[in-house]
Amino acid sequence: MADRLTDLLETRPWLLADGATGTNFFAMGLQHGDAPELWNLDRPDDVVRHYRSFIDAGSDVILTNTFGGTANRLKLHGAQDRVFEINKAAAELAHRAIEESGRKDVIVAGSMGPTGDLFQPLGPLTVEEGAAAFAEQARGLAAGGADLAWIETISAVDEVQAAVMGAKAAALPYAVTLSFDTNGRTMMGVTPAQFAALTHELEPRPVAFGGNCGTGASELMAAILNLEEAKDAADVLIAKSNCGIPEYVDGEIHYTGTPELMADYARLALDAGVRIIGGCCGTTPEHIRAMRSALEAHEKGSPPEMATVIAKLGEISKGAEQQQAGPLGDIPEAPAGREGRRRGRRGRATG
Repeated sequence: MADRLTDLLETRPWLLADGATGTNFFAMGLQHGDAPELWNLDRPDDVVRHYRSFIDAGSDVILTNTFGGTANRLKLHGAQDRVFEINKAAAELAHRAIEESGRKDVIVAGSMGPTGDLFQPLGPLTVEEGAAAFAEQARGLAAGGADLAWIETISAVDEVQAAVMGAKAAALPYAVTLSFDTNGRTMMGVTPAQFAALTHELEPRPVAFGGNCGTGASELMAAILNLEEAKDAADVLIAKSNCGIPEYVDGEIHYTGTPELMADYARLALDAGVRIIGGCCGTTPEHIRAMRSALEAHEKGSPPEMATVIAKLGEISKGAEQQQAGPLGDIPEAPAGREGRRRGRRGRATG
């Protein structure tokens, strides 16, 4: 299976991914509750402008505007019959942005976020149904020229497995990132060590894996350090942190991370063994530009101690500092009901 991401990693010690999608679309006029994915058809020039902003800031990997691109999510906007069209357009627009930029070394990663539905027995969705939904999305991304499927912000083992099945159905290599929250687990209870063990059981293995979103840069770094301890020597790690901590101010969500903080995070991530570094919610091209400059000027050092992470990025929860490996069967049940469903839909408003 052709894999441009792995090929590029063979020539580079690190790659810089992009930043937030929703955050930047809100600044361009997206209204809360609207689907950014529909802009792939209704406002393509703005989507290209979004991609270009990160390419021009120095990103080597850009994620397509398809985080909520499954029929499960698009049905909330009456667009469940346009899955293939929307995802294909998103990838094609990314290639248009790359061509306009004049760069040739940029990877198009087809973003595949959670379906928003809980899997059985906590909810209605079976793994087979989830796989079918992801396969429909992945086929659209592949038709548009995505280099790989980028499965992101996942919390549950079943959803990882379903998304991987979907990527395989479209013959796409894939990367996968989980969202580790306060106390060092995903919302569904998966620890970094358990996630690393899971990736080694998947067939084929992901070309890269790691963490994204979550609470803030310090919490994500704690998860990354635990992943580093559990990974194989050949594994490629991803870190795509939120831009500081979200705060609700005057009816809007703002993130506390400055370009300087995100530059510190990028250097620490590189020292921790991460090879694909980017930003998630709240991360703008300005932040990515600062991260690029920091990485280019930084010589990789030893993995940082947690005291260093805390000093530079902020406090972390005690549970996040150290998570022990354990069998997947030890993962506790996730919260059912409204909270579980709300968290399953994370990223729509703030990504």
